[in-house]
Amino acid sequence: MYLGTDESVEVSAATEADWRVKAACRDEDPEQLFVRGAEQRKAKVVCVSCPVRTECLAEALDNRIEFGVWGGMTERERRAVLRRRPEVSSWRELLSEARRDHVQVS
Repeated sequence: MYLGTDESVEVSAATEADWRVKAACRDEDPEQLFVRGAEQRKAKVVCVSCPVRTECLAEALDNRIEFGVWGGMTERERRAVLRRRPEVSSWRELLSEARRDHVQVS
């Protein structure tokens, strides 16, 4: 989950490649989002309608981010995905392709 704390990201530089400026959590309090246990369900609610949920999840999976909810998944859920699909070298590519396929079918 991106929290908008990266000062190197400027809103004026918002492009398709820079998903962070569109993140639903960019203005949220990190204390409410990087939590453990049952509190993770509350943090995941922020991700439900996020327009860049896929990009966020890909970021976490590609970089093996271990803490927090990213792209609507907890660290435990992401670890399970990584164990099931060890052959994936780029989650960004895989998830982008899956999204394109889904849009074409819809």
